[in-house]
Amino acid sequence: MNIRSLTRGDGVVIGAAALLFIASFLDFYSATGIDRPSVWDLDSNYLALPSIFLLAFIAVGLLIASRFQPERKLAGLPLTAWGTVLAVSAAWSSLWALIACPDVFDLGAGSILAFLGTLALAGVAIAGAKIPALAGQLVPEPRPAAVPPYGGQPGQPQPGAGYGYPGAQQTPYGSTPQPVPPYGGTPNPTPTPTPGPGPQDSAHAPAPTPAPAADFTPFWFAVPVARPLFAEDGSPTPIAELAPGTWYLAVEQRGAATLIAQTQDGRRGVLNDTSGIQRG
Repeated sequence: MNIRSLTRGDGVVIGAAALLFIASFLDFYSATGIDRPSVWDLDSNYLALPSIFLLAFIAVGLLIASRFQPERKLAGLPLTAWGTVLAVSAAWSSLWALIACPDVFDLGAGSILAFLGTLALAGVAIAGAKIPALAGQLVPEPRPAAVPPYGGQPGQPQPGAGYGYPGAQQTPYGSTPQPVPPYGGTPNPTPTPTPGPGPQDSAHAPAPTPAPAADFTPFWFAVPVARPLFAEDGSPTPIAELAPGTWYLAVEQRGAATLIAQTQDGRRGVLNDTSGIQRG
């Protein structure tokens, strides 16, 4: 179970469950001079508990479980589909509980909070993955803090620091850069020119060694919003669409922001937009 797979929409779902739990202990209906119990008293509110609260709690459990086990299915349907149906049913029952309030009673705090909680739950279940603000990662990945140079203080610029490696001396454009002396050596302000390679030396000069390719380890990831997957031959027509809530395998990296992804059915393609992806 990876808690980083939860989105902000899942945080709203958990908050709605907490609101419904509080509302279940409040008066569902109220009346002057009459003490009305909460929905846990089945003799007085025998339909509100199973048709609203229990359905909503089961929907929350299915929606959260689908984040940790996206491939799990129940009766041929993914857990997200079951959670969405139960969330909408709980919101519908809560709405009718407000409309069909008996004339001798008034709406209690429990019924109003229950409607707000189920409405938020159903809204996130239906459209949470399509709203970028809710599809973002709930717990962001930690970033390593910048380590100051040896002997320096955090947050203070070091002398000579600038573009390039830390402590490098900047040279004006067009001038000859000065060599960096070895540790403990004395810099030579006037470099001695060295003879260039002659014709006989160029024939025996070793060829430059190519830089080694960066190591890449395949990993699972999920996209925050639906994104197209293009063919590896550069065709502009997408071959598939990556959907939120589903894990895909990154098998190769091309450039700083391009991945070669593999879908569930084995198709490979190029994912050009990797911003905001969630690593498994």
